[in-house]
Amino acid sequence: MEYELPKDINMLFSFINMKLRDEYSSLDSLCDDLNEEELVHKLASAGFEYNKEMNKFW
Repeated sequence: MEYELPKDINMLFSFINMKLRDEYSSLDSLCDDLNEEELVHKLASAGFEYNKEMNKFW
C-alpha cells in the first residue's frame, strides 16, 4: 500500500509512529510498503532515530 507521506517533518514523525503503533510490528514491515531509505533519511536529518525495542522513532 502506498502512502502519501506528510511533507512537514513533525507530521511525518507523528504519522510514522502512528503507523508503527497501530498497523506494523516493525520498521521492516512498514518499509515493505514505503521507501525505507528515503523515510529513515528524512527523519534522521531532523534528529529522529528509530528504537527497535520500542518500535518507534524518537
